[in-house]
Amino acid sequence: MRRRTQCFAIGAVKLTRVLPRNLEGRVFADQLIRSATSVGANYRAVCRARSRREFIAKLGVVIEECDEALFWFEVIVELELVTREAASGLVKEGDEFLAILTAARRTAQRRLT
Repeated sequence: MRRRTQCFAIGAVKLTRVLPRNLEGRVFADQLIRSATSVGANYRAVCRARSRREFIAKLGVVIEECDEALFWFEVIVELELVTREAASGLVKEGDEFLAILTAARRTAQRRLT
C-alpha cells in the first residue's frame, strides 16, 4: 500500500500537468496535488501509529484525503479539463483505497471494543 499510495500521488501530479495554465487550472491542480499526495504521506503515518486508537484516527485522515482527491478528479473531468479516460485509472485506484481503508478502519474499531 505504501508504494501504491506513492504512485497515486505521482499519477495525480502528472495529471495536473495537462490542466490549463489559468486561475481555475492552478486552483484545481493545487487542491488535487495537496489531497492526493496527502493520501500517501498520511498512510505512512498510519503505519507508524503507536496505538489502535491512533491507527483508527490516522486512517480517518487518509480516508478523508482520498475522498477529497476523488472529488477533485470528478470536478476536473466534469469541467472537461481532462478526459474521463485520463483520470479513470487514478479514480479506480482511489476507489480501491477507500474500500480497503474503510474496511481496515471498521475492523480496527471492532477490535477496539
